[in-house]
Amino acid sequence: MRKIKKIIIHCTATPCGQHITVADIDRWHRARGWSGIGYHYVIYTDGSVHPGRPIWKTGAHCAGHNRDSIGIVYAGGLATDGTTPADTRTPAQRESLHILVEQLLTQFPGATVHGHNEFAVKACPCFDVRAEFA
Repeated sequence: MRKIKKIIIHCTATPCGQHITVADIDRWHRARGWSGIGYHYVIYTDGSVHPGRPIWKTGAHCAGHNRDSIGIVYAGGLATDGTTPADTRTPAQRESLHILVEQLLTQFPGATVHGHNEFAVKACPCFDVRAEFA
């Protein structure tokens, strides 16, 4: 098993309310030449959590940090205009994200929780991860 030091949270950078699936993200990532979906977990707008890349496999979600991290993405991150970054998480997504992060922190003691924007010049995941998971 890989040594997990970080849990990195992302958004799909899609408009609020747009239904995005694991298959959609897998298709986007394959179009970039990757071997498949780069995130380990995907949280749909209804709060359901779906597996992406198996956690034992190195992700493809945060350059320079994939080897020792798990990537979680929630569907959304843009306002309805499709361009303005926004915390579009539904209450169900928020709850599921917290439950999933708690489970992963139990499974990988000592891991830290981060937003993608801590490692890249991006708004993603469009909320303050440090404040929310302090």
